[in-house]
Amino acid sequence: MFLSLLDEDQRELLYHLAYSVVVSDGEFSAGEELLMADMRREMVLPEDFEPHYLEVKNLELKFPTQRSRIVVAIALTHLGYADGAFEIEEKSYLHELCKVFDIDDELFTRINNWVRRLVALHEEATNFL
Repeated sequence: MFLSLLDEDQRELLYHLAYSVVVSDGEFSAGEELLMADMRREMVLPEDFEPHYLEVKNLELKFPTQRSRIVVAIALTHLGYADGAFEIEEKSYLHELCKVFDIDDELFTRINNWVRRLVALHEEATNFL
């Protein structure tokens, strides 16, 4: 969602960031794998694109606008809930990124609450099927 607002380099970096979030807790669940595959398709990255762990240092330079930073925060927060549990290691990595992006705790809380509502609505829609 909103991933088309990023340029090609930012989409590739986001995919590396997504991988970094999901492996931060030492597990790579089926739900996380599915959501990452959806992200890869939405961002039109090749199937053989190999993500790797990415440090957050200096990433504010690659995502210079507040808009691009919020897109990343939304996408990664959503990914954090992919397996039903937003683990402490995943939250920690995302909080570190938010500090680099100058996303304060209040804004992150609003993003997190919105994503939780989105996940709940998605689950509700899935139950209709």
